[in-house]
Amino acid sequence: MAAKKKTCIVKTQYGSFPCVFEPEQDMGGYTVEAPSVQGAVSWGKTLREAKHKMVGAIEGSIEARAISRAEQNRTIRIVRRTPARTAA
Repeated sequence: MAAKKKTCIVKTQYGSFPCVFEPEQDMGGYTVEAPSVQGAVSWGKTLREAKHKMVGAIEGSIEARAISRAEQNRTIRIVRRTPARTAA
């Protein structure tokens, strides 16, 4: 029998988003995605944990997109540094 998906609203600092929670058959717990937020996917052992982690996934996705747009518009400049080399 296929496990049922559950839809729940997840509240973040950027608004509320409908998310789809699905029981994970192999690992246990729940996978969750926000269809309206590209790249926002997470997993948790319980529904509560999955919902909590999803807040971070949604906020991170929104912030990454905003930073990328600001960099493209030259509003901000990202300085990428190379890691220091260690002596062998």
